[in-house]
Amino acid sequence: MKRLGTVIGAGVLLAALTACAGPEAPGDPGGLRPGAPGSAVVEPDRQPARTPPSGGTAVPSGQVDAEGLAENYPVLVWTEDSGTTVGAVAQEGGCGKASAEVADQTAAHVVVTLVETTPAKPQQCTMDLRFPRLTVQLDQPLGQRQVVLKSEQRSA
Repeated sequence: MKRLGTVIGAGVLLAALTACAGPEAPGDPGGLRPGAPGSAVVEPDRQPARTPPSGGTAVPSGQVDAEGLAENYPVLVWTEDSGTTVGAVAQEGGCGKASAEVADQTAAHVVVTLVETTPAKPQQCTMDLRFPRLTVQLDQPLGQRQVVLKSEQRSA
């Protein structure tokens, strides 16, 4: 009798588990997965930007010094408005808010600091990363000047 209860319990458990394991992925009512025939691959908005925004022109990687960025920080730099606007992808998470500042402009380089500001008082925050596109205004068009990127964290 005890064995019968175990067999019935295992059967109910197996039925419950297989009912949840359908061919559909969450948010994919057709059961299509990326790479499957007939599926479209759409990248989430929260992925680091890989191309400049519409109207922007990518700055060649040889013209960008990203040594001052934190490890695994996304690197994408572009210009707009005939080179007087420089854009970069920043990184923020949880309660943090990203901003960009021109720290220095010379005939040879432009230093852009990407800042993540977090609240001074501890609070509950989400555990997510966001990659906003930020821009700064230059006194003169970028031209052939080097773009030096730096990142830092500040408390509000």
